[in-house]
Amino acid sequence: MKGSTKRRCGCRNPETGKQWGTACPQRRKKDHGTWLVRQELPPDAHGNRRTFRRSGYTGALEAQADLDHIRALLALPEKDDTEGRDQVAALLEQVARDKAPLPTHEDVQRKLNRGLALNSRATMGEWLDAWIEVKRKAQRKTTANSYESHVRVHLKPRIGHIRVERFNVAAAQALFDAIDDENETIASENAARRAQEERCRWHRTGRPPADEARRLDEERAKLDAMPPYRRLAGAATKQRIRATLRAALSAAIARGLTTFNAASHVELESGKRPKAVLWTPAHEERWRETGARPSRVMVWRPDQLAAFLDVAERHRLYALWHLMAFRGLRRGEAVGQDWVNVDLDGRQLTVARTIIVDGGKAVESEPKTDDSADVVSLDTVTVAVLRKHRARQNKEKLRLGDAWANTGKVFTREDGEWLHPEQVSDAFHALVREAGLPPINLRDLRHVAATVVHAGGGDLHTIKEVLRHSTIKLASDTYTSLLREVDQESAEAAAKLVHDLRRKVVGEPGGLTSGSPGPKNAKVSRPLKLGRDTNTQVNKGFSA
Repeated sequence: MKGSTKRRCGCRNPETGKQWGTACPQRRKKDHGTWLVRQELPPDAHGNRRTFRRSGYTGALEAQADLDHIRALLALPEKDDTEGRDQVAALLEQVARDKAPLPTHEDVQRKLNRGLALNSRATMGEWLDAWIEVKRKAQRKTTANSYESHVRVHLKPRIGHIRVERFNVAAAQALFDAIDDENETIASENAARRAQEERCRWHRTGRPPADEARRLDEERAKLDAMPPYRRLAGAATKQRIRATLRAALSAAIARGLTTFNAASHVELESGKRPKAVLWTPAHEERWRETGARPSRVMVWRPDQLAAFLDVAERHRLYALWHLMAFRGLRRGEAVGQDWVNVDLDGRQLTVARTIIVDGGKAVESEPKTDDSADVVSLDTVTVAVLRKHRARQNKEKLRLGDAWANTGKVFTREDGEWLHPEQVSDAFHALVREAGLPPINLRDLRHVAATVVHAGGGDLHTIKEVLRHSTIKLASDTYTSLLREVDQESAEAAAKLVHDLRRKVVGEPGGLTSGSPGPKNAKVSRPLKLGRDTNTQVNKGFSA
């Protein structure tokens, strides 16, 4: 294809005001004017002519070098590679329009070999912004907000300047190393703030004297100038950040911006979800002595749940906590449940909506996953509790008349408006304190449901169905150790019951298990045969 270089200047004829062009009197001077490169490009898909033009070269050699470079780029695709030739032409046309540097021979060859878009110079920051816009429309609001937070706080500030196709494992690993470094800074700043808060306290009774009051004011001024408390990015958070980055890079691969997902090859410490731990009598005793909790996820025993329900029964939201504890609904699912999706005669409900917290506001959304949106069977006790709850709600509705907000929700405020999920949590924690029980989070009632199902004879598959997990592996990973504790407690209860019965047959406290031979004329008991009544006692001991 035709291409050329030529010299031009902007000198004008003072008489006509027009440019001299080749007639310029100064043209004979070697350093006069600048050089221009012009190269014909393959026509576009519609047959329209395309040309690469660039001026401003200081010499012929510089212009000729760029012309040779352009021709070499045009020669990279095979002769029968029409698509490749078109991509190179489009790239050169964009470079000329943007007045950008010419791409290197190696860079274009690499992209052609890998099937990448040649005319993309997108940075990670630009791509992450575009990707978030798509996710905001396609994902649940909470999921999109999580992605956006990871991008805004962790990804763009650290890797936003890197070109997408050049983002590699080393850059990804450096990202998480930087997060670790910031964690150390945050921990130090938080510790300094705690120490400063201590210096701001007046530990004696009464008002401080004038000198001490001035000192405290100075210390409080220092506290105000310190950075606020910040949360550390723990192992689980870093795993979620990597998942966000991995998803963004997978989408970039689909768009032809890169061929390699560097996030999949970063080494991170395990971010496994914490194991659920039962509040055994030993754990509870230690908690009452020291306030220590063995795990972030603690679960009540059935007798502890019974104690909570005894206290909660007086509360207007008793049916909500009963439903969560026995049928494993999530907080947002319970708060967002509509009466239209509850069939008390058929003893089932359908989880179709959920209310989540977004920026402090209660927002209605779709269920967490496709498996979450499912039919939940109800036992007769729960049905009776819900009937009583509906009767009370109807009385509230009649009392308020037109002032009642007809939201159609099963659980509402006194005026029929939505419940805010955080209000439900606050009320729950207040009842736990009133009952004097070891603490659990409201979401952990879902774990309590697993123990209740298991105590009732359900296996892991039954727990999976009740909690609407997508796979049995999730139920197994989360609950195996918990249910083993339940089994051990049940075994202890059954053994204790049998040995108590043996003592009664022998007729002496301690009986045969005490190591004493017993009375001289004691009658040796036969092996105990458990009848129907005794079996009932064993089962009661198991479920307790």
